[in-house]
Amino acid sequence: MQSRFRSDRRLTVRMGITLFLLGLLYVGFVAALIALLKSWVLVVVIVALVFGAQYWFSDRIALFAMRGRVVERDEYPELHGVVDRLSAMADMPVPVVAVSRMDMPNAFATGRNPDNAVVCVTTGLLRRLEPAELEGVLAHELSHVAHKDVAVITIASFLGVIAGLIVRFAFYSQLFGGRRDQNTLVVLAAVMGVSAAVYGLSFLLIRALSRYRELAADRAAALLTGRPSALASALTKVTGDIARIPTKDLRTAQAFNAFYFTPAFGAEPGLGRLFTTHPSLEQRLEQLGRISAELGEAVPPGRA
Repeated sequence: MQSRFRSDRRLTVRMGITLFLLGLLYVGFVAALIALLKSWVLVVVIVALVFGAQYWFSDRIALFAMRGRVVERDEYPELHGVVDRLSAMADMPVPVVAVSRMDMPNAFATGRNPDNAVVCVTTGLLRRLEPAELEGVLAHELSHVAHKDVAVITIASFLGVIAGLIVRFAFYSQLFGGRRDQNTLVVLAAVMGVSAAVYGLSFLLIRALSRYRELAADRAAALLTGRPSALASALTKVTGDIARIPTKDLRTAQAFNAFYFTPAFGAEPGLGRLFTTHPSLEQRLEQLGRISAELGEAVPPGRA
């Protein structure tokens, strides 16, 4: 079923290219592991199990990692009401609603398709935002579900996760595995090298897609609600509040930056900003300002 969220052909093309390139990388990665480990059965079984677990249980994994839980309508009636209204406006299935008891203001969507999606907000977000701002954030997350880029990011992340796990396993195996013959050490070093290269390439591909999909979600949410200034206000408020949270308190959350409404970066500058999963706040506000002008919306000073 086609939702009423504005479709984005460029996003669709980018998702297709990303999946195609990652598919090629995936085939090469598996072939290299089979050649190095000389056991295609072991490699295929491990890869299939991890891929299946990530695809089918990605929503549960994300909720568990971020301390989120599914909430019923009587617990958060206003939150459910906004999600219901936006889903009706977008003509899409109503996702499961979850809340994470974290003070960091943020939100994310996960799930393999619109019929099996979860939208989660933190208590910090609910406490800080006005109703119109919250509506903009939730519309942004629902657009990710409608565009199906949540599923693409989940699948795309899979290869990097596998490669990263193999690098760690091989590294600790060398450290604590005791004495090994020279051939075994060469194979372990080769596996680490191939896995590190695959992780790096998938890392870059995912970030290139992720930055554009955030702009596409902002655009679709602003057009659906007709209030880009409210979304701009939420962006400004959330980004500013996250910047005041100590970096050490954000490190766990940073592993899920690709899924968040805005990345979990503290005030301390770091190299991580060079490889961020999101466009800059300035880029996002500039786009929302243009949409406001197109819609003839009166924008409060400094908000877009």
